[in-house]
Amino acid sequence: MSGMKLADFDRDVGCCSCLGFLRKSDSDMDRFLEDEFAYERMLSSGNGYHSEDYEKAFHLPGKDRVICREHPVKETTVLVRSENADGHRMVNEYVRECNIGHGSYGKVVLYQSNSDGKQYAIKCRHFTSLDWQKYEFHLLKQLLQMCGGRLELLVSILKTLQHPNIVNLVEVIDDPDSDHFYMVLEYVEGKLVYDASGMCDGIEEDTARRYLRDIISGLMYLHAHDIVHGDIKPENILVTGNGTAKICDFSVSHAFGDGNDELRRSPGTPVFTAPECCFGSSYHGKAADVWAVGVTLYCMIFGKCPFIGDCLQDTYDKIVNSPLELPEDMDFELSDLLQGLLCKDPKRRVTLNTVAEHPWVVREDGPLPRFSCRCKSRTIGAKTEIIVT
Repeated sequence: MSGMKLADFDRDVGCCSCLGFLRKSDSDMDRFLEDEFAYERMLSSGNGYHSEDYEKAFHLPGKDRVICREHPVKETTVLVRSENADGHRMVNEYVRECNIGHGSYGKVVLYQSNSDGKQYAIKCRHFTSLDWQKYEFHLLKQLLQMCGGRLELLVSILKTLQHPNIVNLVEVIDDPDSDHFYMVLEYVEGKLVYDASGMCDGIEEDTARRYLRDIISGLMYLHAHDIVHGDIKPENILVTGNGTAKICDFSVSHAFGDGNDELRRSPGTPVFTAPECCFGSSYHGKAADVWAVGVTLYCMIFGKCPFIGDCLQDTYDKIVNSPLELPEDMDFELSDLLQGLLCKDPKRRVTLNTVAEHPWVVREDGPLPRFSCRCKSRTIGAKTEIIVT
């Protein structure tokens, strides 16, 4: 699950954490209190947080959602924490090696499996580490439900999907007698695309094209399964040793069972936020994902974001009102693609299908590789596989 990101723009913007470049130190409960969609429902209920509101607020996939995986995720309900003969800490069969990051739901640690010898990135969630002192005691149970709900959504999404351009969930360790929860993910080990401290001109177009093709393939797969990622950005794209880009971090993703991708709030990173998400009104998540792809491509090409201000409100103002500025001598096809992706009107913004067939994307590499979607063919009962490109 770890690995090297397409870019890390933290150093480029210094202390602009309000824009989403730097990870905030707010506790998990702070983040859930910001979700007025769920929090207001909870406060207005005399009997606490009801299950139907809980599911609707977090867009939990239905229990009958078809699993689109060749092999199901392993679900383990017994947690054994120990040490091996060398004194290394262990979680079940996994031997701890080192910390590799801090995700939305806790630290990310590199482990090696004693069963197959492979390395895995394990996200550990320790529920009692939350800062309960900030909140009234009578809200404790409801807030824990909310926090668990978002975690349940994250796991439920990853358990149903498998694609070469998405970080794969391998196992879930959830012992009812423990306050620790573990997600075992594939470890994406790669090289730095470029050094963030020295970036000024972005990366080579051919490299950016290759990564974009992978991003589009993975995102088309998600959208075909009625899942909006919600936070596409270079930081959430990992690159393997052979140069394959994989989408990660589904912590703010949404799943839909009826094909309606309308959302009320945008929990993603501000500088990658689409114009229609800046007003506080409803918007379509898939179109917002496309905008974020455009900002990501712009970052890869130019080494900076297209719209950024001195503060959060200034950034939103630029996203909504400032024109997209591109060099006059820029490759015509690339310019056309960026203008289509970063069209401020979501109704006129290009779709992923259009992007997949765009001349700049296709070039000498040809059409995007086809991916046989297992669940789509099973859902309609067809003998032939439905192909998601």
